[in-house]
Amino acid sequence: MMKEYVSAPLPFVGQKRMFIGEYKKVLKTISGASVFVDLFGGSGLLSHITKRERPDVVVIYNDFDGYRKRLEHIKETNQILHELRSITDPLPRHKLIPHPEREAILSLLEQKEREYGYLDCITLSSSLLFSSKYATSLKDLKKHSLYNNVRKQDYSADGYLDGLEITSCDYKVLFEKYKDRDDVVFLVDPPYLSTDVGAYVMGYWRLSDYLDVLKVLSGQRYVYFTSDKSSIVELCEWIGDNIAIGNPFAMAKKKEINAHLNYNAKYTDIMLYKVS
Repeated sequence: MMKEYVSAPLPFVGQKRMFIGEYKKVLKTISGASVFVDLFGGSGLLSHITKRERPDVVVIYNDFDGYRKRLEHIKETNQILHELRSITDPLPRHKLIPHPEREAILSLLEQKEREYGYLDCITLSSSLLFSSKYATSLKDLKKHSLYNNVRKQDYSADGYLDGLEITSCDYKVLFEKYKDRDDVVFLVDPPYLSTDVGAYVMGYWRLSDYLDVLKVLSGQRYVYFTSDKSSIVELCEWIGDNIAIGNPFAMAKKKEINAHLNYNAKYTDIMLYKVS
């Protein structure tokens, strides 16, 4: 039996671990589907859960954010964490790292980036920055104060992507490939509006990008994720200009979960689905 992960093996902003229970319930209600297409694969958690719960279907994971490359470098990341622990173990946990140790850490990371030719700064910054903050490059990491949140255990992703068909392309290209099949369900989890997308590899997400995603919902079976931070007025104006698609959420069912980014940032995650 393949191992099932309850969260993404490496840090990722916006992974749907809190929705796993509700999502599994939705999967059990879906009949007549043989292909699930994860248009914005993110951490791959939705694809992973889909394949574990429905081994009978084909699951297409669109690695939209380059997460697979981070997984491929787990061995190097764990080695760096081992060396970071030797620097930070004598220091107080969750406190600001003093200047001498900070310089030693940055020097180590520069050395490892030259040695490996790659540095998973998102994963490493989760051990070195204040809660919920991420850096996508060493240059970006150097701008921040460092904190001793260094992870004590190594990361592992053994078997995480097993069974998935993996691609990396524009979600629109992938949608065009599968949109005319009557046995397909689209998993649609784009970056949220009004949230920091700095930790996403693509590094941008405009209102028009967000709204364009709604076009893939019309006439399709889907599971769609958003939050209460969406810009409703602008959304309605866009729908007014694209009235032909109608309301893609008509007759859709909805689940909501309250979420916390950190001690003072809260929002509500929303899952909408139309699968029959």
